[in-house]
Amino acid sequence: MKNILIILFLLPIYTFSQDNLLNEIDTDSTWANYADATFKGLKIVNFESTKLVAKNQFTFIVAHRFGSIENGFDTFFGLDDAVTRLNFIYGISDGFNVGVSRSSYQKIYEFSTKYRILRQIENGSPFTVVGFNELLINTALNKDNLPLLEFKHRLTYVAQLLVSRKINTNLSLELAPTFFHENYVAIDEQDNSQYALGIGGRYKLGKRWSINLDYGCHLNRADNSPYKNPLSIGFDLETGGHVFQMHFTNAQGMNTNTYLGQATGDWGDGDIFFGFNLSRTF
Repeated sequence: MKNILIILFLLPIYTFSQDNLLNEIDTDSTWANYADATFKGLKIVNFESTKLVAKNQFTFIVAHRFGSIENGFDTFFGLDDAVTRLNFIYGISDGFNVGVSRSSYQKIYEFSTKYRILRQIENGSPFTVVGFNELLINTALNKDNLPLLEFKHRLTYVAQLLVSRKINTNLSLELAPTFFHENYVAIDEQDNSQYALGIGGRYKLGKRWSINLDYGCHLNRADNSPYKNPLSIGFDLETGGHVFQMHFTNAQGMNTNTYLGQATGDWGDGDIFFGFNLSRTF
């Protein structure tokens, strides 16, 4: 397992940068006939998209995920139970990003890399392929409750392969096979190494609006697990230098292991969470 993780986290050094994506526009005819503006946000809803931050650009993302709307006015439709994630992403090159974030959900710190492997191009690759890796540190675990807790138990490793295709001017689709390994799991029957397959898409409703949807299928969830597969729907609004994303989802956590492995909501019961992401590029 250690060898596998080492390979996954060294993979980014073999990738190289390609042309600048900063000034993406919604056209099919772009420089070198690359498919452009497949996604406008760095995330679809929960899942990462194949979009990257351009070279030497810095993007700051403020993400809020409120509590369940199921409780109505008791929690003001979830506003009383909000969690926040602050994410900082820098483009080392057009095809290689690094990021760091902190989420109030489980007080998780994240260090990430995102890197382009292939890019969809006319008469060439039919897909854009991007790798995404995370190292997560759960600082909320308490030694008073877990006497044998060591620092290594706080760690989670994530490796995703993001494969997208811009079908036409309006429609883009993505698959996201995912592996994540949690050194500590709350359910004894749950394997530490977990596998999932994500699917998502974007459909343009207008020049600046789109509707987005993603779903994650956990492939080896423990039989006695109370957690659900995450289903999310949202809207993107592009306004000048930032993209505003509004969404509903049954997962309150915003890191990969929390939305894929620990989603608690149920759409059938109205147990869902409203949230938004606001990004600004400098």
